[in-house]
Amino acid sequence: MGINFKDALGLHGDALHLRAERTRILASNIANENTPGYQAQDMDFAATLAQTQALQTGEPELDADGNALYRVPYHPTRDGNTVEIGVEQAAFSQNASDFQTSLTFINMKLKGLAKAINGQ
Repeated sequence: MGINFKDALGLHGDALHLRAERTRILASNIANENTPGYQAQDMDFAATLAQTQALQTGEPELDADGNALYRVPYHPTRDGNTVEIGVEQAAFSQNASDFQTSLTFINMKLKGLAKAINGQ
């Protein structure tokens, strides 16, 4: 009898994948801080995770499309760039912390599975 890791890890595997995607989006924003006309993007993590979970359980699709959303700047620039480095760095840092939290949960689950397999 095999172990279905998707079921064993629950939503944490999907959360890790989405956190990695959000890291890519935020890093792109930071890299384009000085690109004229660049529009900063982000994702609605909770809505995207809920949609991913709903699709896997066969529930009806949610309204959120999971695509990157454009950020509305607090202080727009004249060149049309909407990247605000402080906002992006804070979002990147928070996302990195949340990524680490998901990794910790996965690690705990895997250690629990290992103990169960070893009969401890």
